[in-house]
Amino acid sequence: MKIVQKIKEWKRNRPKFRRSKKKLVITGVVLVVVAGLAIGGKILVDRWQFKSYKVITRTELEDTTTTAAYAEFGDYMLKYGGDGVTLLNAQGEEVWNAPQTMENPVVAMRGEYCVIYDKKGTDIGVYNIDGKVVDIQTKLPVEKVCVNPQGITGVILADGETTWIHVYDKKGNELVTAKTSVDSPGYPVDLSLSDNGQLMAVSYLCVKNNQPASFMAFYNFGNTGQNQMDNQVSGYNYVGTLIPQVDYLSDAQALAFSDDGFLTYSGKQIPEESNQITLDDDILSVFHDDQYVGLAYKSGKEKQPYEIALYTTGGREKATFTLDFAFDHVAISKDQIFVYNEKEVGIYTVKGYCRYRGTIKEGNVENIFRLSGNRYMVVLDSGTETIRLQ
Repeated sequence: MKIVQKIKEWKRNRPKFRRSKKKLVITGVVLVVVAGLAIGGKILVDRWQFKSYKVITRTELEDTTTTAAYAEFGDYMLKYGGDGVTLLNAQGEEVWNAPQTMENPVVAMRGEYCVIYDKKGTDIGVYNIDGKVVDIQTKLPVEKVCVNPQGITGVILADGETTWIHVYDKKGNELVTAKTSVDSPGYPVDLSLSDNGQLMAVSYLCVKNNQPASFMAFYNFGNTGQNQMDNQVSGYNYVGTLIPQVDYLSDAQALAFSDDGFLTYSGKQIPEESNQITLDDDILSVFHDDQYVGLAYKSGKEKQPYEIALYTTGGREKATFTLDFAFDHVAISKDQIFVYNEKEVGIYTVKGYCRYRGTIKEGNVENIFRLSGNRYMVVLDSGTETIRLQ
């Protein structure tokens, strides 16, 4: 009798169970549809190509006789020239201004610090987001300068066939002095400091086996390098290859651009070569940030004569895409790639999708940065303007 009674109760409650099961099925279907729409919406947003733009704000050059250049500096823009340095916010408003006098100002930056130096001159200015930190005056002409996120500065100084490498702390005190020559280990063409300032990478131009070559040297100023000659802990020769640019990306990873690709080095104490990417094509331009490395080169295709290959800093290929127009500049800013000449601009995602391809009508383009979303700052020969893609 108890079994019969339970069966009767189950039959009475069965519609409720069916309704509950039906609700679960409907809920599951709704969730799947919502997830599908979200994924589809993201794909659509990623691949959406804007056809035009709207000028939101515009500033005219106040003095056409004074040339100025612009560089992205964190969430700000740095305007620098022979007579001064100005930090601008995303709205183009002045945050601070510092006077300077330089014949040929060049900028280098890392993190919240930047240096502006007079190439072939003797003046170096170190800045951070709050303004000028220190002035450094050298006795010999400056060839190249780098800075790390702590404000430690590395400098290459020219002295005929002899060159000097100096390292200064953020107060301008000298930490390291090294003398080099063409014969040993070569002529230094670029240098970079790790984020903690313990490691330094230097690219030397030299001759090996009667061929032009590059020598990548790594120096450790900590305990590991104390017992090594000149603190050098590792070095790599590349015969027939030129390495004009080297950049530290962190405490343990360095990047070097060669004439046929790029190399990466890993190690917090003794850096070792970890990747070597080479291309058979003619490389026209290179660019990078802390996540990606890009190579722009001739593709050999008639209708799409140029191509860009984007890699992670670990050497994995991220995307490749072709271009149908000649360009003077290529750069990466806030996960977007900018390819442009004086009139034409192409904006691409790091997945290779085109966000905008068109012309800038208000003047000749000298630089372009992403501010946020679809807003950009365009530097023109006649001034600057903030635009929004639409």
